[in-house]
Amino acid sequence: MARLVLSLDGSVMAEYNMNKERYTIGRLPDNDIRIDNAAVSGHHSLIINILNDSFLEDLNSTNGTYVNGKLIKKHALQHGDVITVGHHQLRFVEDDEAQDEFEKTMVIQPSARPLEKLRTAAEAAEQTVGSLSTTARARALSNGAAALKKAKLQVLSGAFAGREVELSKALTTLGRPGVQVAAITRRAEAYYIVHVDSGKPNDYPLLNGTPIGSQATRLSDNDVIQLAGVKMGFFVN
Repeated sequence: MARLVLSLDGSVMAEYNMNKERYTIGRLPDNDIRIDNAAVSGHHSLIINILNDSFLEDLNSTNGTYVNGKLIKKHALQHGDVITVGHHQLRFVEDDEAQDEFEKTMVIQPSARPLEKLRTAAEAAEQTVGSLSTTARARALSNGAAALKKAKLQVLSGAFAGREVELSKALTTLGRPGVQVAAITRRAEAYYIVHVDSGKPNDYPLLNGTPIGSQATRLSDNDVIQLAGVKMGFFVN
């Protein structure tokens, strides 16, 4: 199923699953996708879905409809197209292709992982967990850590905005080798992020705007991770 990801100035505002035949885009409340902004016409654009194809049409709007920076009247949408309506952008995403492309780009498969650096990262995680007091660990376990809630990452910026990665494995390695790589470990009581490798010395991923450093850092619900130029949210289900 295709989706539209609505954003303004790079910040994702909403997502729309394309499960109907027609979608209108405009400023008025009767639109399927309402963008309440003076630069958007009352009924600005129309998307028609026919089988596996989607077609965009400008409805004689005042400021025009753009796709990938070009003014259009009609356009057959392709995966990754960016529709500009007023000051807002709508990215057209075909889920299967987007997920495959994201995983190829950001999720590092076991055979491609830098093993020696991963061992160092794993040791850092063990040291962090081991440094918890006996009382703190017992409290965590008594609170149901044995049934640790599932968690996921959701991409918040860029071409893959809206994509999700389930953190169901003991170790999930993310990033771009030679740029920035980090691992998220699923421990008995919590999830931790640890820096694995970077193209520059001390170029650590950011957690809520602060470099994580060389030690494993515990993740909390709604944390924001910035890794290899991609911003991701950590969410507990």
